[in-house]
Parts: sequence; C-alpha cells; structure tokens
Amino acid sequence: MDIKGYRHIPRSLFEAITFLCQALPKRAVPTFLELLFGAMLTQNGFVTEAWLAIAAKRHWSSYYKWLQTGRWSWVAVGLQTARLALRQVPADKRCFLAIDDTVIFRCSSKAPESRIHHQHGQKANRPRFVLGQGWVSIALCVSTCKRCVAIPVLSRLSRSTGNSGKLVAAKTLLRVIRPVFAHRLTTLLLDSWYMRKTLILPALEMGYQVIGQVRKDTALYLPPEPHNGKRGRPRKYGVKWDDEQVSQLPVIRQEMFLYGRRQKVHYRSARVLAYFLGGLPVIAVWSQFEQRDGTMGRPRLILSTDLSLSAPRILLAYAKRWSIEDMFNQLKNRWGWKEAWQQSRQVLHRWTQILSTSYALPSLLSLNNGDQEKQLANLCPWRVNQPITAGRIRKGLAHILRHVDIRSMWNPKTGKFSPLNGNLNNKRPPDKRKRA
Repeated sequence: MDIKGYRHIPRSLFEAITFLCQALPKRAVPTFLELLFGAMLTQNGFVTEAWLAIAAKRHWSSYYKWLQTGRWSWVAVGLQTARLALRQVPADKRCFLAIDDTVIFRCSSKAPESRIHHQHGQKANRPRFVLGQGWVSIALCVSTCKRCVAIPVLSRLSRSTGNSGKLVAAKTLLRVIRPVFAHRLTTLLLDSWYMRKTLILPALEMGYQVIGQVRKDTALYLPPEPHNGKRGRPRKYGVKWDDEQVSQLPVIRQEMFLYGRRQKVHYRSARVLAYFLGGLPVIAVWSQFEQRDGTMGRPRLILSTDLSLSAPRILLAYAKRWSIEDMFNQLKNRWGWKEAWQQSRQVLHRWTQILSTSYALPSLLSLNNGDQEKQLANLCPWRVNQPITAGRIRKGLAHILRHVDIRSMWNPKTGKFSPLNGNLNNKRPPDKRKRA
C-alpha cells in the first residue's frame, strides 16, 4: 500500500484525533495513538492484539507499563470525546444523554469488582444470576435524518463492596460531565430502573431534564383545588389518577418513525403530579403501539420533567434511548470490551476508555455520510445501499492503516496528527548513493 491510500481517509478523522490529543500530556500522546489505532483496527479487546495490529516501535511490555503507571487521565479523554461529539449537535438543539448499565461476564472472582449480578434481561438460555463486572455508562445520542447513534462518553465500574451502587455511579458520571454540558439544554433518557427519586432530583439540581419510562401503576395525582383561605394546611395532591380517568382522556392516533421504522402510536397525555418525586409536576404520556395485525401492544407510561415538550416530542425523544443498547452490543462483541482484562480497577478504566474512544471515532465518521466516508466503507459491494456503520468504517481503516507506523504521524512541535508527518509504507528511504 502506497501513500496514495491516505486520500481515502477522511480529513475529519485526523482533525478529531488531533483534538483528542489536547487532553493528554505530549509525552503520552504517541503511545496513546498506537493503542487507540490498535484497538480501532481489531475486534479483540486484548492489549497484545492492539499491539500486533500496528507497526509498534516499543516493546510490548512498555504499553502495559504505560497503562499502569502513565501520567494521564482517562476521565479527561472521556470529556474530550464528549466535546468532540458535541460538534455534531447544533448549538441551538437539545442534547440527549442516555444512562444505562451492562454486565461483562467473568469466570474468575479475582477480576476487579467481580461479583454476582441479577440478569434482569431475561434472555433465553441464560442463568438468572451471573458472575461479572457491572458497568454504568453515559452516552451522547447523536441523530441525523433517521439514524441515531450513541457515542460513549464515560463508563464507571460499579464497586462490589460498600453502599455505592449503580445509582451512585450514575450520579458521579453526571457530576463529572456537567462542565461540558453546562451551557447546553440537556435531557437525560432513563429506563424504568433508573427512574428513582435519588437520581432524578439530583439531576434536576444539576440542570438536567429527565425523560423516562415508569411502571404503568405509578401513583399520579391531579393538582389540588385552591385553598381559598380555609383552615388547616393546604392539600398537596388532588384526585389520584386511575384507569377510569385515563380512559376518559382523548386518544390521539399518529404515525411516527420510532425504533428504526414507521409505527402507528395511540397515546394520551396529561399534566400530573408524581408522588414518588414529592409532588413534582410532570407530563405523563400513556402510549400503545399498533401491531401489524391490528392488535394493540402493551401499554407504556413515560414521564417528562420538561413541561414545555409535547407528547409526540416526548415519544420521539425517548426512542433515542434505544441506541445505547446497540452501543453495548458493538462494544462488547465487536470492539472487545468483554475480553478487556486488567488486574486493577484504575488500569481497567483506562483501557476500557481507550476501547470506547476507538468506537466513538468510527461512529462519528459514519454520521457524516460524505463522499470520503462512502468510499472508505465501500469494501463490501453487496452493502452499497446499506447505511454506513462504524464496522464498515473500521474495515476501510484496517485495509489502509494496518501494520503502519502510527507513532511517526504525530508531530510534537505542532501538536498535529497527520499521515504527511510519517511514512505509510513503513519502509526505509531509497539509497541514492552511487554503487562501486
């Protein structure tokens, strides 16, 4: 492969990597770039696999030592990834953050924070209780046209001892990333497990809005009647909502693009007081999907703390949360998260953040949908009319950058990453001396 292959790589990739390197000390950048590209070009999460995918200039033990004792912050890399992903969201648009957790199965209890977890997904041929590591992740949901991609920002390993569970980890992640989203209108997308008072109220104090699904029998009340100077303390709640009152609301039937296809939705909405939030006013949306055979699906109840949103916008916003499930699937099965094994919690956080960043870069390239991205992902002729995904981008990059000297592309003086700084051939220059 000659230097002409560089033309097929989008220029935005080199600009994004240059932007990421600003969060690291200059001395740590070359090693970081080698591991980042190695993780991007392979499907296994082993450090040795990443080392073998590039033309490494250091001994393999140097990379393990850099992960263990290197002076750099994996949190700073995650925050810089969030700033990079925010470039895809216009300044006047709302940002959507999704929080969810996943379990990485382990066979040994010696793995950091490995313990027994309840498998609440109820998947077939899986035990109810498994041994593994629980991760809580926060992702930025970026949508273009009809696609929505979750960009991993930060992931925190839940502790196996003490009182710090998944809710504490979620609040910690929100507090850490708050400076990045301080000047943006940001909404959290939560599933039913994270719709708790101990998480929603702190999130509201930080400036976030929350949209999430709750149980259909959640206690909701109407606002109380005016006190009108009567004796005693004014009432906090009015009449409680029940199935009979919900059925009296007008049903609106609308066709919307949700979860990857157009669907017919029947919904009702009202402004109510949530009892589990201490009487906080919210917008409640009762919805049902119409199946293809004409039957109605199971009812769902979605609450929004942002009172300015309409019911259709709440349904469209909550549908973006599903992109984090696809992100977990790609990270675990295509980017080697399930093979990531380190002996300490800190080193595991560092290597996992590199794996997440190596997935975020091709995902951001797939959203551009430009001519260079299409040409880069054109290695599979039978998928020409299919959407450009992070996996197709990775195949194109692996065809060009595998076993290439990545370290030489970094210019420490200018602080820029470009293939023009190095030699893609990884060969010695020609000998122009005259022969005897």
